[in-house]
Amino acid sequence: MASRHIVQQQNGGEAIIGDNQQKIMGAEKKNHRAPLGDIGNLVTVRGVDNKPLTQVSRPVTRSFHHKLLANAQNAAAENNKNANGAVLLNGALPEKKAVAGKPVARKKAVTKPKPEEIIEISPDTIENEKPGERSSKKKAPTLTSVLTARSKAACGLSNKPKSQIVNIDADDVNNDLAVVEYIDDMYTYYKSAENEGRAHDYMDSQPEINEKMRAILIDWLVQVHVKFELSPETLYLTINIVDRYLASKTTSRRELQLVGMSSMLIASKYEEIWAPEVNEFVSISDMTYSNKQILVMEKQILGELEWSLTVPTSYVFLVRFIKACLTDDSNVENLVFFLAELGMMNYATFMYCPSMIAASAVYAARCTLNKAPFWNETLKLHTGYSESQLVDCAKLLVSFHSMAAEQKLKGIYRKYSSSERGAVALLPPAKSLLVFTLSNYSQ
Repeated sequence: MASRHIVQQQNGGEAIIGDNQQKIMGAEKKNHRAPLGDIGNLVTVRGVDNKPLTQVSRPVTRSFHHKLLANAQNAAAENNKNANGAVLLNGALPEKKAVAGKPVARKKAVTKPKPEEIIEISPDTIENEKPGERSSKKKAPTLTSVLTARSKAACGLSNKPKSQIVNIDADDVNNDLAVVEYIDDMYTYYKSAENEGRAHDYMDSQPEINEKMRAILIDWLVQVHVKFELSPETLYLTINIVDRYLASKTTSRRELQLVGMSSMLIASKYEEIWAPEVNEFVSISDMTYSNKQILVMEKQILGELEWSLTVPTSYVFLVRFIKACLTDDSNVENLVFFLAELGMMNYATFMYCPSMIAASAVYAARCTLNKAPFWNETLKLHTGYSESQLVDCAKLLVSFHSMAAEQKLKGIYRKYSSSERGAVALLPPAKSLLVFTLSNYSQ
């Protein structure tokens, strides 16, 4: 077997290397056992002057041993500097020859000059400066900033003022009924649930009912709503119930008015404090239907809709969007409701969701009354629609406005021609949006 070198600790700190034998200094140390923590951890390393160095409490590897020797040599070189600046390495002079007695001239420290400040001058700035003359002007903009400014100016962005978003609920902080803390979450939910609470296109599934008959029914319901002096929520919920029922149940022409009356009875019970009685609906229909028929149809409608009456109608969004207009002009509110009701009566707007119709009514009303800007960041934030998204629906509503005075169905027109509602129906429609023809819907 190959012999093994053993490194052992002694009192003097010297390491003794032997082949299969150990030299022990002192017989009294013969049976002494060293602590496990000291085995292999303390090794004596001597420097260049043959003096033991400080003990190091870590295992000695080859790299660490060389490092210790290098540190010792560097320390010895610092202590053995001679007068002429020569350094002794390992006890010997360096190979560089030096004349004894003559001091070696040291090199002077070279001071690096400070970097001069570079000023970039744009291509548009031409200055004839003399050499050596420093300009007292401020730094010129960089080429990148100049090009960026030119691009914005060319696109008209630099001169366009940035509209600020106004907190429309600031005045209602102390109003508990305004529920300012939850209003944003409520309308986020309304936007997500509006498609579930509205009917989709159903005219193809109704063999005896067409768009014109539906318009006649809604025009009559508007007049009944005014007669009973009901709240606006009742009217919008009534039309929602009618459309949802007709979208799920085939109805004959003879029962269409009965569906309308029963839907208004349901909406009145849901929204009004004092709902009209069944006998009042019987009398207003000129005894066309009996008390029992209205109640039976009411039960049939509730069963078909599964008693789901809490739905976001256009009125829910109209109230919020009108508030976002931040205007004290009552004509804006009256004109918005006028355009929204025209949209509900005409089946052409059935493709748009309630929030889209409400936002388009606000946009069309502002264009009609020339309320600049027609659309701003505050309205965009609360409606969720940009101006380009509302143009098509707004043009459709304005076209209904332009034709309202000539139509046979004048219930909504007469309602908003009264002085109580600012006679907004008599206002000229918005010329900027009056470019839409209703050739497909005027038949």
